[in-house]
Amino acid sequence: MELGFDYTDWALKNGPFYVNDILVFKYDPPNMSTPPHSVYLLPNMRSFANCDLGKAKMLANIKQGSGDGFEFVLKDQNPYYFACGEGNGFHCKLGSMKFTITPILKGSLFYEFSR
Repeated sequence: MELGFDYTDWALKNGPFYVNDILVFKYDPPNMSTPPHSVYLLPNMRSFANCDLGKAKMLANIKQGSGDGFEFVLKDQNPYYFACGEGNGFHCKLGSMKFTITPILKGSLFYEFSR
């Protein structure tokens, strides 16, 4: 069952991501043919792997992704775990409505060796 865009695939194809990069989240508001979506920041890999939203922070509700969307700044080099929280994590549990990013510093050795 496909409920939306495959964000895991998107993150893999569009990296690397850098500290201070801005992610713009855009999604259609819910209607008869579009299910609702939201964006949560999960606190750790375990929550991400299990789609456990218990300690997650809502970044955007079902309306905030429409129009120009909303922006999120990757402020440091820590991993970020994002997921759709709709259906109590059901969209996340399907696998494609979640992704993780660990930004790097521009000019870092990791980037130079990975090119």
